[in-house]
Amino acid sequence: MAAPAARSTESAAENGQSSEGLPRFDGYGDMRFGKDEAAFRRAWQGDLAGTVDAAGGCSVLRPVWVKQPRDFGFLFEQGRFARYDVGTAKEAAPGGGKVGMDVAGIRARYGDRVQATPHKYVAGAQYLRVASPDDKSALVFETDATGKVTRWRVGVTPQIDYVEGCG
Repeated sequence: MAAPAARSTESAAENGQSSEGLPRFDGYGDMRFGKDEAAFRRAWQGDLAGTVDAAGGCSVLRPVWVKQPRDFGFLFEQGRFARYDVGTAKEAAPGGGKVGMDVAGIRARYGDRVQATPHKYVAGAQYLRVASPDDKSALVFETDATGKVTRWRVGVTPQIDYVEGCG
């Protein structure tokens, strides 16, 4: 049996290592897209900061070890897990892309599956979107104006395309 996601991720993050195997196109570790908060918390098996909006709005849960909100979070909407965001090089996206890579490196890893669009707020920056192999979710890398990845996210539509997260 695999170690609980909360413990393995916290340990990897504290040691500056990648937590290989947790980022997936269909969720994160044992937490699959579509799970409600109770099922998500059971699968996570660790402490999370935040609560899911009972009215069904957008919410973000974060592992308690997250120091900077933009480093890591789990987005819920309508009470369901829909996306996760990563803003640190400690994690590799499905397929191996990471914060700090350049556009050429992302294109080399993901090939013609990469669709580039201009960044909404940063001149010269881009969103690099990669559809999952089953086309049920997507991975989006955000770059800065120099073409370096600054963060990435994986999720289902429409939440994967929320530029501001929960706003």
